[in-house]
Amino acid sequence: MGKALLVVVVAVLAIYSLFDVVATPRTSIRSLPKAVWILVVLVPVLGAILWLLFGKVRTRPAGPPRAPRPPNRGPDDDPEFLRGL
Repeated sequence: MGKALLVVVVAVLAIYSLFDVVATPRTSIRSLPKAVWILVVLVPVLGAILWLLFGKVRTRPAGPPRAPRPPNRGPDDDPEFLRGL
């Protein structure tokens, strides 16, 4: 059972990495050309790990900066609450 689970995990990792390489635009791949990354990913475990760590440019999604949240206050510090008493 343990060996079968390990084989399944390795296969899923390899398939995911292969599809990720193919679906990634050439402009988002770093270090090596896309064709070379496809060959690297075909190396069972090491290739997929290398792709996930070094192959793809990771960027944070751009968006507007968030406004700071007001600090949490208790009811005795909230003027709106005290006005209602």
